[in-house]
Amino acid sequence: MAQATPPSRAPGSRYTDENPWAASGAVFAAVLMLVEGVIGILKGITGIANDDVYARVGDYTFKFDVTAWGWIHLLLGIVLVVVGAGILKGASWARATGVVIVALDIILNFLWLPYTPLWGLISIAIGVFIIWALCTEKGSRSLVS
Repeated sequence: MAQATPPSRAPGSRYTDENPWAASGAVFAAVLMLVEGVIGILKGITGIANDDVYARVGDYTFKFDVTAWGWIHLLLGIVLVVVGAGILKGASWARATGVVIVALDIILNFLWLPYTPLWGLISIAIGVFIIWALCTEKGSRSLVS
């Protein structure tokens, strides 16, 4: 008796076990990392150049000088851009590094909430999506040709 190969395992089949949302999401996540990194770089440059550009909303436990926040955003933004480009190229180190760096970015944006509450919440939501996409996509192949 011959065994039939399930459609998802047949050679050349368009059906795979991969979640198409996750595979597409990984490319989108890498692009979002690039965008989030560039925005972080711009926030950092703004905070470094002009210490009074951001006004704090209310009293908050985590108080940093805006210049210090600027340097933090600048450095993390550069790392996000590098890791996002690595994910697009399919670098084996980039996916795990991306999850860790984006988790740090989420924490940073939480601490940054008193300065830009709406954008901080949007950045946190984007970070959660990026982590989901990077954790659910299988393989370490190049995501773009």
